[in-house]
Amino acid sequence: MAKTKKQAKLQRPARDEFELEEIAYQLTEAFNEKTEVVLSVWKEDEPIQGKVTKMDGQTKLIHVEEKYGVVRKIPFIDILAVISVSV
Repeated sequence: MAKTKKQAKLQRPARDEFELEEIAYQLTEAFNEKTEVVLSVWKEDEPIQGKVTKMDGQTKLIHVEEKYGVVRKIPFIDILAVISVSV
């Protein structure tokens, strides 16, 4: 019997073009306004909170600076939701 690794692999939730455009818009706003966001990211147990410092179009990575200057690079396609943090 053949092993089926692909069936066991978790599938990223499918999103339509509108949802992806909305996420891109929210990230762009947060980047331009230098506001803090909370990101819900696929396969991450905890949400990621910080400021968007760079949006790399070539690698499709979103750079988010968390507390203490730690920068996380998150693939755009893995971002499920963006919530702006009001100060």
